Amino acid sequence: MDPRTDPSPQLLRSHLLHIRTSRRNAMDRPPSPPQLRVLESTVVAPPPAPETSLPLTFFDVYWLNSPPVERLFFYRLTPGPDGVPSAIISSLRSSLSHALRAYFPLAGRLRLMPGTADRYELHYRPGDGVGFTVAEYAADVDELAADGPREVARILPLVPPLSAGVGPVLALQATVLRGGLAVGISLHHAACDGASSTRFLHAWAAASTGAAAPPSPLIDRSLVTRHPSSRHIYDMYVADLTSTKEMEYVEMSSDKLLATFTLSMDDIQRVKEVVFAAAGEAGAPPPRCSSLVATLGLIWSCYQRAKDDDDASSSGGEPTYILFPIDHRTRMKPDPVPDEYLGNCIGAAQHAAPKDQLAAAGAGGILTACTAVAAAIEDAMGHTASPEKMVSWPEKIREAVATGGGVLSVAGSPRFHVYDVDFGFGRPVKVEIVSVARTGAMALAESRRSSGMEVGISLPPAGMQRFQKCFDDAIAWLHHE
Repeated sequence: MDPRTDPSPQLLRSHLLHIRTSRRNAMDRPPSPPQLRVLESTVVAPPPAPETSLPLTFFDVYWLNSPPVERLFFYRLTPGPDGVPSAIISSLRSSLSHALRAYFPLAGRLRLMPGTADRYELHYRPGDGVGFTVAEYAADVDELAADGPREVARILPLVPPLSAGVGPVLALQATVLRGGLAVGISLHHAACDGASSTRFLHAWAAASTGAAAPPSPLIDRSLVTRHPSSRHIYDMYVADLTSTKEMEYVEMSSDKLLATFTLSMDDIQRVKEVVFAAAGEAGAPPPRCSSLVATLGLIWSCYQRAKDDDDASSSGGEPTYILFPIDHRTRMKPDPVPDEYLGNCIGAAQHAAPKDQLAAAGAGGILTACTAVAAAIEDAMGHTASPEKMVSWPEKIREAVATGGGVLSVAGSPRFHVYDVDFGFGRPVKVEIVSVARTGAMALAESRRSSGMEVGISLPPAGMQRFQKCFDDAIAWLHHE
């Protein structure tokens, strides 16, 4: 039987194996998360579309061996006498099929192009679909959706399993909790970037509520491969897949925690004021300190200070790096790429800072961090997306990793508006990028409580305690300076 259309036993075994393996890898001691009970495993297919093969571009193939992006959306619900109404699950399932009408490539699979050794494609054929799991989990939604540190092992079962490399690109799970519901998504990064994946989620939510559908995605790969150097860059990236895989995966420590830290607009404004004043005192021109720069700068400085507190052998001025994605849709040549393009179109913004200056308490560390972040953005955005820059991205990242000073990467964006993903039972009370526990990145989103921003951090308990203290101290200092 074709594994594309044989969901139930195989998917169920895969899911249970995923849970057992995740727990075993995540904790040295036997963890005790609640028992997940899988109620249903099905494949949701879009209305039949023509068989389609979308060749991976160099933007896509870079992510071929990366771990999937795993997001969780938590919703509070008022249960009826029989728990969460079955109509909610039915609506999620039927609206998913409706949304996949436009996003049908996400129901396909990554594979090698027939007759090639290194050319990959996203291939869809009629009958393909997306794995959709319905489960129950004996935990309170408010407990799992809290901001404070929570064990990743308690959250991970809510995320559907998906492998790196060739195979399906999307898996979804709806998990009934006490007092709520969690919608989990695992997406292969080689299929599309965060801008595309969250557009799909908004389309799914619109289909669920009956709201007007957002503009349909564009799947024409020539939109990003018009430059004559595209094939050369693809070849360079394919040759780099092995080392990219080594960089993307981060071993989960024995008892990893996940926590959320929120910066209000008042906090962010104080960072901007401190940076401007500190630059003036140093006789230096102030960096362009946007809200994004202020947020990343403050978190990066706290993160490095928390690391240094644990590292007696910290080597002073050794460089450490920050790395975050930049959307290149508006910057592609010869023509800009429309926002609706379904695929990857992101590049790397990267910069170094001396560890000792970055970790300094008070204005010094914040100024150093914000100056480096602003420089990374200026370097990435101050020119067109040239082939020369694109070729150098993997090498520059490798060089940063090779220094040994560490790289803090960023996942997500406040521009994705994840807190507007409403399936008809209210806005999410919490959105997590769970995969930062695997990649070591910080998760970034708009704040659900204010016009500020929130950041997800995953660390072992001792590291989390240090980071939390550094963050709290920094916020207190900002408002008493």
